[in-house]
Amino acid sequence: MKFTTLLTTALTALPILADSSFPWERLNKNDSLLIIVDLQEGLYNLARDYDPTLFKQNMLAHSALGLAFPTLPVILTTSASTGPNGPLPQEILDMYPTAPVIARQGEVNAWDSPEFRAAVKATGKKQIILAGIVTDVCTAFLARSLRAEGYSVWANQEASGTVTKEIRDLANDQMMRAGVNVVSLFSIVCDLMRDWRSSPGAKEILPWLDTYMPVYGMLARGHRAAVENGTLIPGEADLPL
Repeated sequence: MKFTTLLTTALTALPILADSSFPWERLNKNDSLLIIVDLQEGLYNLARDYDPTLFKQNMLAHSALGLAFPTLPVILTTSASTGPNGPLPQEILDMYPTAPVIARQGEVNAWDSPEFRAAVKATGKKQIILAGIVTDVCTAFLARSLRAEGYSVWANQEASGTVTKEIRDLANDQMMRAGVNVVSLFSIVCDLMRDWRSSPGAKEILPWLDTYMPVYGMLARGHRAAVENGTLIPGEADLPL
C-alpha cells in the first residue's frame, strides 16, 4: 500500500516537474545587457559566503564583462549609496565613465525604479546578465522581476554574495525555479564568446582572463612558457600524451 501511494504521488508530480522546466537558451553577445546591481562598498561586508579577497575579484570580474565584450550595454545601479550601503567601488565606475548609474533612493528591488526600468527597456536587449549584493534580495528580486517581464536572465552566482551559504543556496533555488540561469563567470564568458576563433576570441579573452580569472590566465601562461622555453626533464618523455 505504501509503495502504491508513493508511486502514485511520484507519477502525479511528473507533469508539474515537466511544466517547471525551461528550454536551454544560449547567450547572444548582440542581444545581451550587463547589469551591475548594488555591488557597493558597504554591502560588500555582507557577502560572507565567499572568501572576501576572492569575492572582490569576482565583483570586478563581473563588472569587467563589458570590457571583454564591447557590444554589451552596461547599466549600474545602487541602493541608498549615501548611507551605510556605500558607493560603487571606484574601480567599477572607472570602467564605464559614460554608462548610466541609477541611484535608487528607496526601492529595494531595482525593477521598482521607473528610471531603472526605462534604462533597461531603452537598450532593447532581451538577455540580462546580472549580479548583486545581497543574492537573496538585490539579485533574486530583480532576476525574478525580469523573468516575469519576459526577459531571459543569467545570474552570476560568483559575483553575488550574501550572509550565509544556506541563504545563498535558497536564493539560487528560488531563481532557478523561476527560470533564471544561475551560472559561473567562466560559463558566461564562454557562452558570449562561443568560439576561441571568434572576435572577441582568444586574442582578446586570454588577456582578460589573465586579469580577472587568473587561474585560467596562469594556465595559458604555463602553456606559453612550455612552448617557448620548455625542455623535457627525465621521465617526462615516457609519459602518455
